[in-house]
Amino acid sequence: MSLSDTLKPLVIENFIGGSFVKSSKYLDSFDPSTGEIWAQIPDSDPTDVDDAVQHARNAFPMWSKTTAAERAKILIKIADSIEENLDKLAQAESKDQGKPVSLAKRMDIPRAALNFRAFAESICHHVNISNNLPEMGCINFTVRNPVGVAALISPWNLPLYLLTFKIAPALASGNCVVCKPSEITSVTSWMLCKLIKDAGLPNGVLNMVFGTGSKAGEALINHQGVNVISFTGSTNVGRHIGKVAANNIKKVSLELGGKNAGIIFDDADLSKAVPATINSCFLNQGEICLCTSRIFVQRAIFEEFVQRLVKETKNLKVGPPTEDVFMGPLVSQVHLDKVRSYIDIARKDGARVLCGESVDELSLPAPYHKGYFIRPTIITELPDSSACMQEEIFGPVVCLSPFDSEEEVIERVNNVKYGLCSAVWGQKGDRLLRVAQQLHVGTVWINCWLVRSLDMPFGGMKESGIGREGTSHSLELYTEETTICYKYQ
Repeated sequence: MSLSDTLKPLVIENFIGGSFVKSSKYLDSFDPSTGEIWAQIPDSDPTDVDDAVQHARNAFPMWSKTTAAERAKILIKIADSIEENLDKLAQAESKDQGKPVSLAKRMDIPRAALNFRAFAESICHHVNISNNLPEMGCINFTVRNPVGVAALISPWNLPLYLLTFKIAPALASGNCVVCKPSEITSVTSWMLCKLIKDAGLPNGVLNMVFGTGSKAGEALINHQGVNVISFTGSTNVGRHIGKVAANNIKKVSLELGGKNAGIIFDDADLSKAVPATINSCFLNQGEICLCTSRIFVQRAIFEEFVQRLVKETKNLKVGPPTEDVFMGPLVSQVHLDKVRSYIDIARKDGARVLCGESVDELSLPAPYHKGYFIRPTIITELPDSSACMQEEIFGPVVCLSPFDSEEEVIERVNNVKYGLCSAVWGQKGDRLLRVAQQLHVGTVWINCWLVRSLDMPFGGMKESGIGREGTSHSLELYTEETTICYKYQ
């Protein structure tokens, strides 16, 4: 297998025990820009999953005893290799998921390398806690040990970006892993296995099993040899995984859906707020859990903001992801149909569609005329009770609404079942900080969006998830902490 082969129609394989393993049954994977089959993905079954878990368990005693410095050295080699193969990985990610190649080069692949590098560096500087009890003649200190085998299940929107955000801390902490990427976007995960093997990771430490959630994923989360589960995806699937983890008393992390809001106060600098908000709504075709899908604009500037947002959105280029475009196709026909159905709901609820789907023409030449393309869509005049204001659409659709007071907008932003992130724009620092602290979300950006530090905790509230991820916070998931009390006199 060579990385260059992945740019042609291909058959990918599971990676178990350090070897690539052919499957007896395969699933079709489609190029979103043309609707044509471009890859065959293993349709793994419980036997494949059991094989992967057993190899992980066999490798755990050896890997868990390596030093943090030894593990870090391998992770840095993996990061270097990802950077060396940036172009090939970005092209494959684009063809598999639909995102522009330029975006994959700028965001997805560099972040995958950063994930390995950041956790390799941080694990070597982790400090345990201690305290002294001189009156008792005792000292307390803690030690952290890896949990065992981690089941890592990642989504289709940022395939390598999010999978490596799980792999890196799990391996850095001394765990072995069994990964189940989305069957819709599996190719770069398969390519990663070759890079990891070449970097010298011992056999069995990382295993990759491809297939559906209902078959391979279900077998993985229920496997008694799995000690911890990390899942990123939909709230409905996360709820099911949470129940399975609870029944088996397994540690679990769930990064789920969002219905993220932007707040534009009347003193916002629109020359910065408008282009940044366009990014927050439509980057990666709006297929990012952190994308803005509701925008509340203070009434005094509502009309001006809407006009500027619509004008700039109409200028966004949508087309083949290999070209100089802002948006490529959505990931699948099923997802395109879902996004369009929400626009239909909006119309039935009395909304005005200001631009995008059914308003602005999108005509692409063959073979792209059969791709899953849609123009970025802006909607107004919807009640907060509409499904489009309450449910996760996960596409390039945003709903705008005016507000009058600070108290009103806080209540409306919080009036959803999700709590992942928000972005707030304005000039009055006291108001911005006051509002930010009252929003029921895991991350608030003020006068920016998607600025991420891996040293800060990442996660959601309410139905947006359980747990936090980051260079220190991920240790809570992937290690067990023991307190040792030593009486020295």
